Amino acid sequence: MKHVTLHLLFAAAVQSLCCADVTKLPAEDRKELQDATRFHEVRATTNLPSAILALCDGGGDGKLAEPGQKWNATCVITDPTLPGKRLIWATVGSEYYVVHYERGGIAHTFHTLVAKLGKNDAKPTLVWRAVGAPLKDYAAFLDALRTGKLHDSLDYAH
Repeated sequence: MKHVTLHLLFAAAVQSLCCADVTKLPAEDRKELQDATRFHEVRATTNLPSAILALCDGGGDGKLAEPGQKWNATCVITDPTLPGKRLIWATVGSEYYVVHYERGGIAHTFHTLVAKLGKNDAKPTLVWRAVGAPLKDYAAFLDALRTGKLHDSLDYAH
């Protein structure tokens, strides 16, 4: 019971930290992201470059479960073949990729990653990452960005 209480307190603390000003997103990139007409939604990991997926995994194997599919959502690993992260949605616009995904573990967290990958680039450039509440779509992301509902001041595990 003591462990469950500790886990619940930790989860509540993480979520309460997720409302702050966006401090690390460069103004030029923020301006580009705010033009929603430049972006189209992607709802499958197969439609994203493996190098972008690897950034979501901190440079690991880049495995994200597809939206709605099984994944290891808690710190209790029920199936080691399943990823510990799951794609919610992604958008692509020109050279920008915005990926919103959830991460399991002690605390269920929601992450947003922004990266650039040009047609002639071998590796993507990480632009920005943040944590916050689950976001339904790109419009919800822009609203969260505008209203300070994303937190980017700590270096969270991704």
